[in-house]
Amino acid sequence: MRRLSDRSTPEDRIVALGLALPQAPSPIATYTTVVREDSLLYVAGHGPWRDGELRYKGTVGNDVDVPTAQLSAELVTLNMLATLKAELGELSKLRRVVKLLVLVACTPEFTEHHVVANGASDLLAKVLGPDVGTHARSAFGVPSLPAGISVEIEGVFAC
Repeated sequence: MRRLSDRSTPEDRIVALGLALPQAPSPIATYTTVVREDSLLYVAGHGPWRDGELRYKGTVGNDVDVPTAQLSAELVTLNMLATLKAELGELSKLRRVVKLLVLVACTPEFTEHHVVANGASDLLAKVLGPDVGTHARSAFGVPSLPAGISVEIEGVFAC
């Protein structure tokens, strides 16, 4: 990981973490990926897109382990950031991550939803800084998600 100055941008921090901001994903059904209302951006549920394919499919607690589900949450978050960058032009225009809703496709016995969600929360704090990236959050399990993905995340952001 390369060292950054205090003036580094969120995009610089993504690169320094050894990650890449993907192209903003397109909706897979009849909706839009982001709606702006005054200073709030409502970002629709995103999945773990990489290279035009949804990754990390399966059920957490059965087909997918917690560390892999955290990687899925991180990739979903990168896709959300790509959507926000497409909307705003640059991620430094974000004033605050207000709220995330993290959905985890899991077995009924699974109880580590909050740990999976940390994959998203930790990345946002690293990329945007703790003052902007720390947020309110809900995380819970569902029996299935679109296209068989293991994690879907939606969020509210202030700009």
